Amino acid sequence: MNILITGGAGFIGSSLADKLLSENHTVIVVDNFNDYYDVSIKENNVAHNLGNSRYKLYRTDIEDLESLQHIFNENNIDVVVHLAARAGVRPSLEKPIEYVKTNIMGTVNILECMRAKNINKIVFASSSSVYGNCPEDIFSEDLKVTEPISPYAATKSACEQLLYTWHHLYGISVVALRFFTVYGPRQRPDLAIHKFAKMIKNHQAIHMYGDGSTKRDYTFISDILSGICAAIDYDKTGFEIINLGGGEPITLRDMIHTIEQTIGTDAIIEQMPMQPGDVDKTVCDWSKAHKLLGYNPNTNFQTGIATFVDWFNSKR
Repeated sequence: MNILITGGAGFIGSSLADKLLSENHTVIVVDNFNDYYDVSIKENNVAHNLGNSRYKLYRTDIEDLESLQHIFNENNIDVVVHLAARAGVRPSLEKPIEYVKTNIMGTVNILECMRAKNINKIVFASSSSVYGNCPEDIFSEDLKVTEPISPYAATKSACEQLLYTWHHLYGISVVALRFFTVYGPRQRPDLAIHKFAKMIKNHQAIHMYGDGSTKRDYTFISDILSGICAAIDYDKTGFEIINLGGGEPITLRDMIHTIEQTIGTDAIIEQMPMQPGDVDKTVCDWSKAHKLLGYNPNTNFQTGIATFVDWFNSKR
């Protein structure tokens, strides 16, 4: 298949490109290489594929409809995996307009290009943040998601609704995957596991927001990739929202402790107040993913952190 990956130079996107290329697919990557974090990281993520005849890279923005139209006209695309977005909960509080423009309008641009070229399948990267401060013990896809507590979460929820609209009106098949805190080799440097590993290694103080009891359902990158690939192949129904998580919620304090043990250095912790927009917990019900996609996350947190730290040390 010819598969377009938006955001294909980032952590998840570049890892997905490698996997799809290894399975003999043709990969078309769109990424704007913005400066949200060090651009050289994305450059390194894609460098090893630039000589591959089944790999094409377009340095453009999903907000640029004209450029997207050119890409869609130039390539015979079978499936779109739409990962591109302005990421991060806390930065979205500072720049909500930019998040709406990129995440919502960029998604509409993708959908309109698909409609114009009669491309019938999109896999969309949504987020567990759409659940907000859900009081339920476990987050299933049928829960109400109309109370997001950050602009980032609101844009992801809005995109899910827009995807349904284009499915309803134009017959585009959609699998929207709600990712639960993805980690592993190539993880963005602004995310907690990567940031904390660096600070622990350098004997710098970690800001721990809250008392350390907040929980996240961490998902290792290889498990996420298996879910995305299964979603690309899924054809039983025309519209689905599906959780992809690890099924093993970890407290913030235990996450820090696991990194400490793996690196072999104690963390210096400074406790800080909880941040606006941060949720108390995420707990993934991935039974629907198992039923529809055969999804079965098999990397426990300790193994995943050990793999991440090995990669982290190799890059230092």
